[in-house]
Amino acid sequence: MEHLITRTIDLQHGNPDEKRKEIRDYFLKTWEIDEKLYTQLKSDDIFYHRGDPLRHVILFYLGHTAVFYINKLMLAKMIDTRINPEFESIFAIGVDEMSWDDLNEKHYNWPQVSAVREYRNKAKDLILSVIDNAPLSMPVTWNQPFWIIMMGIEHQRIHLETSSVLIRQLPLNEVIAGRFGERCPESGSAPENELITVTGAKVMLGKPENHPFYGWDNEYGKYEEHVEDFRASKYLISNGEYLKFIHDGGYQTEEYWTEEGWNWRNFKEAEMPLFWRKNGEDYILRLVAEEIPMPWNWPAEVNYLEAKAFANWKTKTTGKIHRLPTEAEWYRLHEAAGLKDVTDWQKAPGNINLEYCTSPCPVDKFKQGDFYDVVGNVWQWTETPITGYPGFKVHPLYDDFSTPTFDGKHNLIKGGSWISTGNEATSHARYAFRRHFYQHAGFRLVESAHPLVIQSNEYETDQEVTLSCESNWGDSFIAAPIFSKVLARLVKDVAGDNRTLRLLDLNGDSGRLAFELAQYYDDVTALDFTARMIRIPIQLQEQGFMRYVMKDEGELQFFRDVVLSDYGLESGKNNILFMQADAMNLKPLYSGYDIIVVPNLLEELNNPILFLKKIHERLNNNGLLVIASTYEWDDTITTRENWPGGFKQDGEPVTSLDGIKQILSEKFDIFGDPIDLNIYQKLSSRISVHKISQVTFWKKR
Repeated sequence: MEHLITRTIDLQHGNPDEKRKEIRDYFLKTWEIDEKLYTQLKSDDIFYHRGDPLRHVILFYLGHTAVFYINKLMLAKMIDTRINPEFESIFAIGVDEMSWDDLNEKHYNWPQVSAVREYRNKAKDLILSVIDNAPLSMPVTWNQPFWIIMMGIEHQRIHLETSSVLIRQLPLNEVIAGRFGERCPESGSAPENELITVTGAKVMLGKPENHPFYGWDNEYGKYEEHVEDFRASKYLISNGEYLKFIHDGGYQTEEYWTEEGWNWRNFKEAEMPLFWRKNGEDYILRLVAEEIPMPWNWPAEVNYLEAKAFANWKTKTTGKIHRLPTEAEWYRLHEAAGLKDVTDWQKAPGNINLEYCTSPCPVDKFKQGDFYDVVGNVWQWTETPITGYPGFKVHPLYDDFSTPTFDGKHNLIKGGSWISTGNEATSHARYAFRRHFYQHAGFRLVESAHPLVIQSNEYETDQEVTLSCESNWGDSFIAAPIFSKVLARLVKDVAGDNRTLRLLDLNGDSGRLAFELAQYYDDVTALDFTARMIRIPIQLQEQGFMRYVMKDEGELQFFRDVVLSDYGLESGKNNILFMQADAMNLKPLYSGYDIIVVPNLLEELNNPILFLKKIHERLNNNGLLVIASTYEWDDTITTRENWPGGFKQDGEPVTSLDGIKQILSEKFDIFGDPIDLNIYQKLSSRISVHKISQVTFWKKR
């Protein structure tokens, strides 16, 4: 394992040739350690088992890390040909149990493990070719090709950790110990913990744009907070310390738990942490691939709900307010411990980056200032739900990394664990999980009489999303008819009101069209390429409202609240399935529709000609295809040779409709005359853009 130890790369300094070699080496070591992780499975059959019922089978993650590179390289136009479109669809999405994740096994015909390994080998060769030949200039910033390479590498390193947690949840007889490095051999009694005072200070959060390390979008921005004095536990809460909570009836006493926590405890019938086992009166700890007698001086690995219950128990038994640290308090603790970032490490200051062992270790082994394990050993749960810092911007090529977690249900974990490498081991790392999820995560306590300070960002601020919201839901604010509302009525008038017809909306956007269509049809599927867009209609469907911020004049803003019932659209909301998907590479399950609506999507595709040639495969015979388009071709999105029209050929003009007719004529007949619909897009309180979308109807022969 020693030869694989690396740290994330400085992307600001050095010459291009040296940096290319450094990134190549970083990629190869990342790939090798990823492969090594899965050698802990006893046989290839185990790849088809689930570690967690809320996650995919293990095979998904073997394919996912390779597919991620290819999909992002395609999106960045760094390659122009896929290796295997089917694999690049089925292995594309599925980490957290979001509403739009597709975890239905009926939708998956998992391939042979050998085929996935063959795919990985082809992907590896292609990625190396890109690394060797793509243009590289220094510094590497997030608009450059090599940022996408680094995105793939750091994403793969995240999955070292998340996949190891899934393997840890497999039955013991399905794994083999000793194939992924050496676990910590030290164990003993739990040390006596104590609280140490940390003086308050102003804390600056957020990563500068010119920081030398690769960063995920949620790390950037700028947020300032004054942290009051607090006391923090010297050690992470150990297994021995946590046992006292169990013996005191912690899992049977409702008052210690939040409502969410108590519901989880009852649902799971939990009596102790997930990785604990009971053998008579003795306790055993499950590691990734083996079980050992309980090391009482190792950190207790729990989810947030259990950590919070422990803190509430401590409050009850001591009479002083105990809780988990906030993100800002963790940074203050990091500062007080005198810790530096990865660039300044001679040797990792804690059990992190796989530099010491492949398991947790005693909580009193790595001293950092007056504390232990401020970084390393296991992640530490915080009280802070993740959201973007002021100035947060979505990376256009990975829009669903952060924004799906900005829902108040994902709490930040800080500090890293023994298997945290690459970006995860940096001080700016920001990862968050559902409060009932397990990672290699534990916690420390904070004692403070000061109220919690939680940064909140309930209003949607992403400009692309808010412009869509205003265009689709701005009935009260835009005098003209709403495009989606008018289009839905047109579809109903042409297709009829047979409620049993299956309908596919291929540009779900912020959801208005799907909600309108669901008033007429009982089976509506709405897809959108971006998670940040599709989560808006999902929130409307699940919670009945959403909020967003629009630009006013100058630096001013105005706020919008949309309540679904105000639009009379609640009755059909359960007729809709919202999912994230790539219209250019759809899974086979998105087939067998009676109506397919393509609303202003063609101009967003990299190859609308190919899309049009294949769309009949998704539609039943005599089915209706509805296309609405402004024909606003942009050669930065769609290269000129992929335009269906809007150019001269042999000296004669070819309109987009002419081109579409020619492409569709083999399978479709045009139905009726084209209809022009107005689109009014409000950019601010005083500026609007008017577009005209041409709607055509096509009947499949």
